[in-house]
Amino acid sequence: MRTVRTNSPGETYEFAKKIGQTLSGGCTIALDGGLGAGKTVFVQGLAAGLGIDKPITSPTFTIVRQYQGRLPLNHFDVYRIEEPEELYEIGFFEYLGDGQVAVIEWAERIAALLPENTVFIKMTGAGEEPREILMQGEENLKEAE
Repeated sequence: MRTVRTNSPGETYEFAKKIGQTLSGGCTIALDGGLGAGKTVFVQGLAAGLGIDKPITSPTFTIVRQYQGRLPLNHFDVYRIEEPEELYEIGFFEYLGDGQVAVIEWAERIAALLPENTVFIKMTGAGEEPREILMQGEENLKEAE
C-alpha cells in the first residue's frame, strides 16, 4: 500500500493527472472518502491526464458520465445504488475493461463486485485540510511519481 499526502486541491489534481498520463485501458479505480475528500478533484486530474478537456462533474444523479480522451473514461458515482441488481440494469459491467478506464466514487458500496485488478484509493481529509491518498493495488497502474 502506498500513501501520498497532498496539501491542496491543486496538488491532488496534479497527482491524479500524472496517473492519467500513464494509464492503460482496462483500468478500474475505486475511490472512497467522505464528502469533500477530493474524489471529484482526483477524477478531474485523471481526466486531464487522459487528454479530456471537458468539465468533469460528479455523476451523482446520472450514475455514470462518459468522456473521450486518449482512452474512454467512465466516471461513476454509486452513492445512490442500493442493490447490486441496479448495476446490472444500467449495464455497469460493460463499462469495465476492454480498453476503457472506469473510476467509481463511493466504491466501498460495491467493492465485492469489482474486478480483481481494481486499484482501491481511499482519500482522507476535507475542506482545507491536507489529504492522505492511500492506494492499494497500484501495481495495476503504471507508476506515477
